[in-house]
Amino acid sequence: MNIEAIKKIISDSLAIGEPSFVFPPNTQMGDLALECFALAGQLKKSPTEIASSLAENFPTNEIIEKATAVGPYVNFQINRQVLFSAVLEEITNPKPDSAKGYSRRGKIMVEYLSPNTNKPLHLGHLRNGALGMAVANILQFAGYGVIKANLVNDRGVHICKSMLAWQKWADGATPQSTNTKGDHFVGQWYIRYAVEAEKDPNLEQETQEMLQKWEQGDQATLKLWEMMNSWVYEGFKATYERFGLQFDATLYESQTYKLGKNVIQQGIDKGVFQQTDNGAIIAELSIDEFGLDQDNQPKKITLQREDGTSVYMTQDLGTAVLKFQDYKLDQSIYVVGSEQNYHFRALFWLLEKLGYPWAKNCHHLSYGMVYLPEGKMKSREGKVVDADDLIAQMEKLAQVEIEKRSPGKVTGDRALTIALSAIKFYLLRVGAAQDIHFNPQDSLSFEGFTGPYCQYAYARAKSIVRSAPATADKPNYSLLGNEQELLLAQKLMAFNQTVATAGDTFNPSKIALYAYDLAKSFNQFYQKHSVLNADNPQLIAARLSLVSAVAIILQKSLNLLGIETLEQM
Repeated sequence: MNIEAIKKIISDSLAIGEPSFVFPPNTQMGDLALECFALAGQLKKSPTEIASSLAENFPTNEIIEKATAVGPYVNFQINRQVLFSAVLEEITNPKPDSAKGYSRRGKIMVEYLSPNTNKPLHLGHLRNGALGMAVANILQFAGYGVIKANLVNDRGVHICKSMLAWQKWADGATPQSTNTKGDHFVGQWYIRYAVEAEKDPNLEQETQEMLQKWEQGDQATLKLWEMMNSWVYEGFKATYERFGLQFDATLYESQTYKLGKNVIQQGIDKGVFQQTDNGAIIAELSIDEFGLDQDNQPKKITLQREDGTSVYMTQDLGTAVLKFQDYKLDQSIYVVGSEQNYHFRALFWLLEKLGYPWAKNCHHLSYGMVYLPEGKMKSREGKVVDADDLIAQMEKLAQVEIEKRSPGKVTGDRALTIALSAIKFYLLRVGAAQDIHFNPQDSLSFEGFTGPYCQYAYARAKSIVRSAPATADKPNYSLLGNEQELLLAQKLMAFNQTVATAGDTFNPSKIALYAYDLAKSFNQFYQKHSVLNADNPQLIAARLSLVSAVAIILQKSLNLLGIETLEQM
């Protein structure tokens, strides 16, 4: 018997359809609670009256020992042997696929990272990557077919700027000749362009001419573009591997912008888009949805420049069509910063106006900015926080923390695992829309709402299990039932529903909070109750089963966030 079976026994006894279960705020009040709000309209009574009547007439039995009304809730107490057996056996001895428990609900592409090939990744990319990976992991666990996609911004004026700067001032230098990581090398020329452009306004015209050559297929321009992009990809690959970023598909804007031009031509043919006198192609946006501009006129958006070259919207239209056609998607999620909110509102509106029925299944997962305390860490460019620098410096801080606790036991792999845990958990522990002030030292704390704290709880649980002597005693779950054990059972029962909610809302912070609450509840249990020195062998076996289940679910929770666990901290 599992928890779902127990819920079914309760619902069958009540004969009220599909009841909504929650957990009582205090374990002494019960193990499961039935909400009665949804029944008020059906039964024409107040939720409190319904709860009182249901509790009074509930047929208690050897499984459901007690039903008590508390306001608009009915609290149920479950036989301890049944409760702990149901919770722990399902986790420690799962049937195939029983942990997921959800039917496959379609195919979703989660597009994240979207780097530009003119500079290295920065702290904002780490938030994007951590968020995208976690959402993809959660949706996959919850039963969706997930495609993790990276759309590389590999063409456009911004790419031509670094190309032009290298062409003018590099004197043939390469990442190899300068012993520089490829993406950092190219990024230096993008910065050089910005410096030179302040002195020479004509550079802007030169970049536009280079972009025109690129779109016209000029071989020399394409050769330079391919060479510099290859340097960047080599650098990106190293950062992806270090941070743990994975992709099932990589899309390139250089391969979608022409499709975007075709989509725009279809829009012109349908009268959805217009061509201006100077040759640019625009769309007039809905007044109801987008309002008026500063001249009190309907807002317009450029889809193609007057010289025929593409803008971001051009390729985004083409990419959206390509995604649904080639990958047969049901949904598409774009993980992109909040500064692009207007762009994606317009993109999805344009797709709807073009008549694509799947446009309503596109979702922009917008996220806020990430800041560092002033003076804590600076990038080599001095403007943005470089991802490679941050990871390296966090690894050094982790080594210091490990040395404090385990002198002489610092290893590079362990320090990096803890550093990545600190970064990812800190970036994921709040809702995506919220800005983050990333504090490196706080994120690495082994106490409080952090990744290392959760990792440490897992390592402690595994240490207890490893230290257990071989025993033939079977667990007697009826011996469990103190406040801390019941709280752990409640937390473990909530795992699948937490994952489902996090998936439905694209919100990994629910998993981060769940992992922290489970780790904290486990530590409270550990501090108050002995596992291996309990005076009853059957109680030892029961508590070992409880600790094993905590370790399993804590590991699953952290893995969903893209965080690795450690057997020893």
